[in-house]
Amino acid sequence: MSYLLKPFDNGKIKLKNRLVMPPMATAKSDADGRVSREVLDYYEEKSKGGYISLIIIEHSYISKDGKASLNQLSVDDDSMIEGLKKLSETIHKNGSKAVMQINHAGSNARKEVNKKPVGPSAILNPRKITDLIPTELTKDDIKEIINNFKNAAIRVQKAGFYGVEIHSAHSYLLNQFLAPLTNKRTDEYGGDIHGRIKIHLEIIEAVRKAVGNDYPVLLRLGATDDRDDGLTINDAIEAAICFEKAGVDMIDISGGMCGYIPSNSNEQGYFSLQSETIKNAVGIPVILTGGITEAQSADKLLAEGKADLIGVGRAVLKDSAWAEKTITSLQNL
Repeated sequence: MSYLLKPFDNGKIKLKNRLVMPPMATAKSDADGRVSREVLDYYEEKSKGGYISLIIIEHSYISKDGKASLNQLSVDDDSMIEGLKKLSETIHKNGSKAVMQINHAGSNARKEVNKKPVGPSAILNPRKITDLIPTELTKDDIKEIINNFKNAAIRVQKAGFYGVEIHSAHSYLLNQFLAPLTNKRTDEYGGDIHGRIKIHLEIIEAVRKAVGNDYPVLLRLGATDDRDDGLTINDAIEAAICFEKAGVDMIDISGGMCGYIPSNSNEQGYFSLQSETIKNAVGIPVILTGGITEAQSADKLLAEGKADLIGVGRAVLKDSAWAEKTITSLQNL
């Protein structure tokens, strides 16, 4: 049997195969972040037939000051739950499981959305989405952000999603705390890796307490900045180990300050070095995403132990029938 077709079941998370649709921003929501008809139609099309075992919804802002871009989905208010429930039901009725990703943009917010960005330190974001220098967050600000992540997770659960994913990649706020490039704090939220992930651990603790022990909590980890002065692989491993101990059920590997495409993006599975190393260090499942467009490549990455699950993004974005054609072809071998 193809590795991609093998069911996944670790007692807590059960999936029909190893194929994941990673979160990809669509900018299809209403202006206030509510689920639009266009959003529902998009995910209806992508989940049709249930060939993708797990669909992770695009990053959704936990508070208005954490919004990244225009027409981004929102999970910042209880009034959003009704629309989000329609979204989870749309995907689940098609046979796929849906997880919602929650996020705060920090300094990686477009200027037309946020003219007063914040961050762990007053340092320009390396991705240069904006030229605005962020305001350094106070400890009271950090407490509020932790509370906002917790409340967002509660809304995700109430909306009927299978799980929630905390976003700490692609140079957004939690990634900014994680990365030595953007975190120059001298208090307990900076310094070595344990200081730089203190906010993560406090968010995980708050979320876990709020949603209960049985509800899947994922974390997207920007495991490399693709720079010599960025996050080291040893720090990425230590972070993943700490996240597992804190209660995370699955690590979703992607890029950090380099975004989702590193400089050496010649082979499918851009972040396979990071995912394999982290997979060998933790006891929870690991997702690998990055430039994977062929079933053979996905199978090979799984066979070689690079990850437990494979995220296919751009190929599914371009062709909604990609999953059906791929799964069907593998079943017929």
